[in-house]
Amino acid sequence: MFKNSISFDISERKILLRLMDICIVLGVLYALSSYFYFDYFTISNENWSWIIVLIVYISIFGTVFEIYDLQKSSTFQSTLPNVFMTALVVVTFYLMTPYFTPFLPEKRVQIVFFFLGILGGILFWRALYITFISTPRFYKHALLVGEPQNIDEIVTSLKAVDPNYNIVGFINCEPENKLKPKTVESYVAADLSRVISEHKVSEILVATYDSELITTELYQELMNLLEQGFAIKEYTQAFEEMTSRVPVHYLGKDFYKYFPFNRNNQNKLYLLQRWLFDIGFGLICCVVCLLFLPFVLLGNLIGNRGPLFYKQERVGLHGKLFSIIKFRTMVVDAEKNGAVWASKNDARITAFGKFLRLTRIDEIPQCLNVLKGEMSLIGPRPERPKFVKELAEVIPFYEARHMVKPGITGWAQVKVRYGDSVSDSLMKLQYDLFYIKRRSFFLDLNILVKTVTAVVFFRGQ
Repeated sequence: MFKNSISFDISERKILLRLMDICIVLGVLYALSSYFYFDYFTISNENWSWIIVLIVYISIFGTVFEIYDLQKSSTFQSTLPNVFMTALVVVTFYLMTPYFTPFLPEKRVQIVFFFLGILGGILFWRALYITFISTPRFYKHALLVGEPQNIDEIVTSLKAVDPNYNIVGFINCEPENKLKPKTVESYVAADLSRVISEHKVSEILVATYDSELITTELYQELMNLLEQGFAIKEYTQAFEEMTSRVPVHYLGKDFYKYFPFNRNNQNKLYLLQRWLFDIGFGLICCVVCLLFLPFVLLGNLIGNRGPLFYKQERVGLHGKLFSIIKFRTMVVDAEKNGAVWASKNDARITAFGKFLRLTRIDEIPQCLNVLKGEMSLIGPRPERPKFVKELAEVIPFYEARHMVKPGITGWAQVKVRYGDSVSDSLMKLQYDLFYIKRRSFFLDLNILVKTVTAVVFFRGQ
């Protein structure tokens, strides 16, 4: 039996960060109330619900300010401002909800203790995480099995997602192919056991287009490992788990093996919940639109000098065309020479229009599309017919985005900032297909929280 080193998956590290944040913060606040003159957060049988409220606030605002982003959590400099903002907003909301939390203390200095307790507790745990957990000793070591021509791309893509995922080498399925990858060492099937033992490999990824290339010798070795409880995964499965997107560029005619249609698309309860939420959101959003209307009208007269609303034909559910409604953000006649991609620093976008896009205020009128049933709050962003036709010719499965209603926000929108090329569209498609494949109430909730994050950090599209 092989002895694997201790390692953590992406999901395990995120759970660890959240769980220890809560435990350490509660421990620090308990210590403050026990050993100092601090009774603002003293817990008893009558007020235990205060703990629940604090945990919810830390979880929500920690997500909004990205303190559970593994890339940012790996360095103290990048995580410090986010933790500070999380602690500040948590304390602010805790003070503003006295019905669920304690009333303000007579000595206001206790509020400072409360803030410093939360801030210090989370920063203390982050220092421990960076020093001990986010180090090579806890890296997950993996071994690839595949063809040489694919290996460098696979290694680069996985390393970009998770720096703690270490691919130690690959077993060549094509011994006659002498191509040498640049990123990892190449081995043959006979080296399998030795490499696993020497590098403390805990996972094998099979990344081959053609399973017939796996020799009898290699197949038997893999079967022996599987019988010993060793983790062996298909590459697209691991890629999807790590990146939260479907690798369409790696799927072939047997795509149905990797892209089953989500059962929630047939779940009447889920669909009813979605419909009720869309209607409720649409009505609330219409009220918000009326509140913003005078401000946007004034800004449009000064900055845009054109019609307030902008309509554009888009492709919706099952390829049906509809007109999307937005506040104007570009100059008049921005596309007099034909439709072109919108880019990050597009000269056609006015200064006021840029503000509308960054804050996503320009999206608010789409509540009318939601109420008309043409769009949903969450789903793939609807694209223009011209671009759909062009992209469908070069990107496989592109029109699969139309299996569900398009949305105002979506998984691709909170993961990728801009899309002004075919490669960007391919990346967004991978996220869209992941959403279609796995959409659920909790994924929808995750997207909403990340949308708030995008607005907070001005990551408009």
